[in-house]
Amino acid sequence: MKQLIILFLGCLVNVSSAQNPTGIFQGNSDIGNPKTKGSAVYNQVDQSYILKGGGYNIWFERDEFHYLFNKIKGDFILTANFEFAGKGKEAHRKTGWMVRESTDEKSQHISATLHGNGMTCLQWRVSSGAAMRDPQDEIFAKDSSYNVIQVERIGKNITMRAARTGKVFDIIGSHEMENLSDEVLVGPFICSHNADVIEEVKVWNVRIDKPVADDYNPGKSGLSGLQTGNYKRF
Repeated sequence: MKQLIILFLGCLVNVSSAQNPTGIFQGNSDIGNPKTKGSAVYNQVDQSYILKGGGYNIWFERDEFHYLFNKIKGDFILTANFEFAGKGKEAHRKTGWMVRESTDEKSQHISATLHGNGMTCLQWRVSSGAAMRDPQDEIFAKDSSYNVIQVERIGKNITMRAARTGKVFDIIGSHEMENLSDEVLVGPFICSHNADVIEEVKVWNVRIDKPVADDYNPGKSGLSGLQTGNYKRF
């Protein structure tokens, strides 16, 4: 796929829920029962999210972190800016986008991950309860200190891109998730990489883009919005 400019056209899927939505996200919870509890707050003024979370790691056979997520079917593109608060306690505190089968601590997942020391990579667990391996379950970016992270799903294939504000996206890599369901959880996350510590990240310019169906007809669907190319903005 050609490199993309950060302000690319897409569609915003504004998903709401009757059960305490946080901004456009339906779910907001700790995964894996971390020792220190996390949270997520939506600022309507600038449409940003502040995530706070603990957790020993997102690694080995199980994970601990705080997750803000939607349940979504089919293909999508996820894009957002990420910025850690302060210097932090751990060089390997983690944030980014996660695509996950479930909220179970051992769930299969693939994550476009930005570390506190600037390291940027695509990481995954191939199946529920499987041990994540270094370096077999990782693709590392050649550069570091990105602040815009993007994830695209096409079928079973997940592609990660990253950029600095105002620059084109670099393709970090792609991985085929053979056992990934059509319906998954997607959203930003924060992990402190230290069970006794809470870390914080700001997430903004959040976009969840879905392709328009081949037979989409705005005159018949009853949906309002802007159609741009092969995408629908709701």
